[in-house]
Amino acid sequence: MDNKVSAISHRILFLNTLAFTLCFAAWTFNGVTVTFLVDKGVFNWGPVEIGWLLGIPILTGSVFRLPMGILTDKFGGKWVFGLLLLFCSIPMFLLSTANSFWSFALLSFGYGLAGTGFAVGIAFTSVWYPKEWQGRALGIFGVGNAGAAITTLLAPTLLNNLTHNGTDLEQWRMLPKIYAVVLVVMAVIFLLLTKNKKPNVSSKTVTQMIKPLGNVRVWRFGLYYFLVFGCFVAFSQWLVPYFVNVYAASLVVAGLFASLFSLPSGLIRALGGWMSDKFGARKVMKWVFEASIVLSVLLIFPKMDIYTPGKGVLATKNGTVAFVSDSLIKVDSKEYHIKQQKNIDANKEENALFPIKSSWQAPIVKEGDQVKKKQLLAQGTSHIHFSANMWVFAILALIIGVVWGIGKAGVYKFIPDYFPNDIGTVGGMVGVIGGLGGFVCPIIFGYLLEWTGLWTSSWMLMLIISIICYIWMKRVVNAILKKHAPEVSDMMDHKSSN
Repeated sequence: MDNKVSAISHRILFLNTLAFTLCFAAWTFNGVTVTFLVDKGVFNWGPVEIGWLLGIPILTGSVFRLPMGILTDKFGGKWVFGLLLLFCSIPMFLLSTANSFWSFALLSFGYGLAGTGFAVGIAFTSVWYPKEWQGRALGIFGVGNAGAAITTLLAPTLLNNLTHNGTDLEQWRMLPKIYAVVLVVMAVIFLLLTKNKKPNVSSKTVTQMIKPLGNVRVWRFGLYYFLVFGCFVAFSQWLVPYFVNVYAASLVVAGLFASLFSLPSGLIRALGGWMSDKFGARKVMKWVFEASIVLSVLLIFPKMDIYTPGKGVLATKNGTVAFVSDSLIKVDSKEYHIKQQKNIDANKEENALFPIKSSWQAPIVKEGDQVKKKQLLAQGTSHIHFSANMWVFAILALIIGVVWGIGKAGVYKFIPDYFPNDIGTVGGMVGVIGGLGGFVCPIIFGYLLEWTGLWTSSWMLMLIISIICYIWMKRVVNAILKKHAPEVSDMMDHKSSN
C-alpha cells in the first residue's frame, strides 16, 4: 500500500470511527433519557414499557445489520453511511414532539437503526486495508463502542442543565434535537471528506451475496460475538440496577461504574486488533474465552450470609447438669466451656475482601437434666459472611469488559481471513447475532433473577456461554489438526492420555 493510499485509508478509518461513535451514542440514547423522564414523572411508564423502550433501538439496530452490510458491499460505504446518519437524524429530531409511549417507541425504532452503523463501517473500513492491517484497522474502528459511555456520562448532565435541574422539565425535548444536529453535521462531513470504494465482487446478486451464511463458521463467529459484544451491551445497561440493588449505590454512582465498564472495553478494542494481527485471531480468542471463564467464576459468588451447624459440645461421661450459663456448663464436677458469639464491626464486615467466618455455641440443656456420654450439651453454629466487596466486583467487571473488548476485535479479524469477498454480508450477520445478545440477555437476566433470587445468576449465564465458546473452538482446532497434521494431533492425544 503506497503512501497516498495509506493516507486515504487512515482518513477513511478516522471518519468511520467517529461516525460509528456518534451512532453508538444515539443507539443507546434511551437508556439515560427514558430513566430520566420516568424518574421525573414526565411520563408514567411502568417496568414493561421501560423495558421495551430500552430494547427497541437495540433490537432494530441489530436485526438490520445484515441488509445494511449487504448494501455496503453493493453500493459502497460513503453513500450508505452518509445516508444512514441523515435518516437517523429525522426520527431523533421528531422525538422532541413525542407525548406517548407509542410515539416514543415508533421513533425509537427509527433512530435505533444507528446501530447498523457497525456493519456499514466494518465493510467500508475493510476494503481500504490489506489483510495484514485488517485486525488493527477493525480494532481501531471498534473503539466507537465507547459511544455508549459518551451518552452515559454526558446525557445526564445535559438533561439537568437543559431542564434547570428539573425545574423546567419540558426542556428535555432539546436533547434529541441536539443529537439530531450532531448526526446531520457528521453526515455532511462524512459525505464531503470520504471517497467511495466497493469490494471487487459488488456485482454479485443478492442470492450470491447471502450464500456464505450457509457456512456453519459464520454462526460460530456469531456465537463468539454474542458473548463479547452482545453481553457487553447487556451489562452496560444491567450494571446500573445491579449496583443500586446489591450495593445500595446511588444512580449517579451506579452510572459512573457502568461507564467505567463500557468505556475501557470500547477503547481496548484497538489493542485487540493489534494482538489479532500479531498473534492470530484464534490464539487471542482462546485467551479471551479462558479469561472470561475464570472471571465469570469469580463474579458468580454472591453477597451472602451462610449459617450452618458448627462444632458443638459433647458430654464426656454420664451425669447430672449442675449449672448452665452462656459461657459454662457443669455436669456433676466436670466443666464444659462454651464459646460465645463475638460482635463483629459492621463496617469491617461489609468492606472485607475475603469471607469472614465466626462460630459460637449455645446450651441446649438445663439444670437437673440427666445426660449420657457423647450427648450434645451445646449446639454449635458457624456463620460465613461474604460482602462481595463493591470495589473488587467493579474491578473484576472492568477486567472482563476489557477482555471482551479484545475479543470483539478478535472475532472480526476472522471474517476478512475466511470471507475476504463477503465482509459486509458475513460481518453484518455476525453483528446481528451479537446485537441480539444485547437485546435478549437483559430479558434472560431478569428471568434468572426472578427464578434464583441471585443477582449473580447473570454471571452464571456468562460462564456457561464462555465454556460453550471455548469447547466449540477447541473442537474446531482439533478437527483442523486431525485433517492437516494428523501426526501432531495423535501426539497431543497421546500426551493428554498419559
